[in-house]
Amino acid sequence: MVKNNLLLSSLSVVLVLMMFFGVASAAWSGTYHLDRQGVKIWINPDGTIDLFYNITLTLDSGDNINHVNVGQPVRDFKIGTAKDQNGNNLTTADASSGQDYKVEVTLHSPLSAGHTVWFTLMTNVANMIHDDTLNTGNLGMLFIPTWWSAATIRDLGVAIVLPTNVTIDKVKTTSVLWNSTSTEDDGRKVVYWEKHDLLPDQRFPVGVSFPKEFLPEYGKGSAGIGAFFGQYGSALLVLGVFVIAIVVVVFIAILARKHPYSPPTISMESLGIRRGLTAVEASYLLDMKPTRIVTEILYSLLQKRAVWAESTNPSLKLRIMEPFKEKKGTAETPLRYYEIDFLKALKEDGILDEERLAQTIMFLRDTVEQKLHGYRRLETIDYYKKTVEKAWTQVEQAGTPELASNAYDEQLLWLFLDPNYQMRTQTAFQDRAFEPNPLWLWYWYGYQHYGSHPTYQPNIGTPTQGTKPPTIPGAEFANNIATAVENTSNKIVVNLEKFANSILPGPSAKASHDPAHHNADCVCACAACACACACVSCACACAGGGVG
Repeated sequence: MVKNNLLLSSLSVVLVLMMFFGVASAAWSGTYHLDRQGVKIWINPDGTIDLFYNITLTLDSGDNINHVNVGQPVRDFKIGTAKDQNGNNLTTADASSGQDYKVEVTLHSPLSAGHTVWFTLMTNVANMIHDDTLNTGNLGMLFIPTWWSAATIRDLGVAIVLPTNVTIDKVKTTSVLWNSTSTEDDGRKVVYWEKHDLLPDQRFPVGVSFPKEFLPEYGKGSAGIGAFFGQYGSALLVLGVFVIAIVVVVFIAILARKHPYSPPTISMESLGIRRGLTAVEASYLLDMKPTRIVTEILYSLLQKRAVWAESTNPSLKLRIMEPFKEKKGTAETPLRYYEIDFLKALKEDGILDEERLAQTIMFLRDTVEQKLHGYRRLETIDYYKKTVEKAWTQVEQAGTPELASNAYDEQLLWLFLDPNYQMRTQTAFQDRAFEPNPLWLWYWYGYQHYGSHPTYQPNIGTPTQGTKPPTIPGAEFANNIATAVENTSNKIVVNLEKFANSILPGPSAKASHDPAHHNADCVCACAACACACACVSCACACAGGGVG
């Protein structure tokens, strides 16, 4: 009998080891980082929360990523929708195990090394709101965004939409002060936190507390507990005392770790002007039409010699240059996210795909909105209008035609943001010719395709400073600029209506027990493989993020 038991024990150990090594051999291997992780939470009237994640991740090296585990704070959650940057509906599944609560999101296509993906996930979570014992008469929620064991987070943003009618003076927060406040379309106040360069496993807990009166439906389900004990009489008294004693001990332990709430001391939109946007990003902020924004992106790629225009009639046809065939950029000439998206929108025949191009504009829009969150929008717009004016000043005050031409070349994308760029170009060069250098954009594109008498053939592969192009009379140059920009905007896509209809506005938010909120621009641009973890009183059982 002893021998049989020993044999069974040995076999069990062998099986466990085989299972362990089998799982280990199948484990995902690689490195990745999060460009930004954003979270938006709506506190619903019934005490549940809608939890929105918009996640952006870059796979630096290693195996392809096929799915992402997004953690949930408690067992009681309901999965809503998940979509990627291309509008694909992603398959989701409840992958919880024990106290590890998570949603498995399967990517539309495997993510390979050197590429970036972002997607959104909405869930509705119950049992997140609790009594705030440090502020009598208040309810509170503590939330810990996803932490990562194997990756850093470059930018983290968390926005909490407060219940209806809660005013800022009624709100208390954790000791981590918020960065800014704002207002939803429905008038609800939002508090927002931002953190940069989080290390692996670094936590960033944030929380809010507000008077109970703003959640009148909270706690209604607890009625009848006293009647239950009364019905069963004294027979349950001992058990009741025992249970209460355990609850008290656990509560004290939780309270000892609880982050104290303190009144907010930072003013609204205290971050001021949002500097650092590119000319292309500023084109959205200055309310340029989508086709003009796409034209800005095209000119940005032309300046970098990433594309060449094969033809312009009847529509624009582009060719990606050899160093940029992988659509990643080079070490000497890196590409920005909207330039990469533009290249991915190019079909095999060199024509732009209207729907993918529209997605490029929507992602640019969402990214700029996220960058603006917490900053003064009107002052930021005024700042970039002044930036455009400074660019013109450099051109107009240049002492020689060569200096003016060089300034125009350097500031080209900013100059195009001026609605009167044609007239100002004519004014700047009315008494002097334009002197382009061999690397200048216009001989790559505008003058070559739209000029009346192009006399210079540029070397589109590796232009050199050896051959100086002829000068262009100021009036001809100004007219050529205007013609090229206008024609490009009109011919950038084959089906303009399809392009316009594919640019969707963000849906308005609404309260519901089922996940219903989707407008999370303030925290947008997150990562492809994450474990989200929210908790109250720091009692979070959520696991770290994972990919596979």
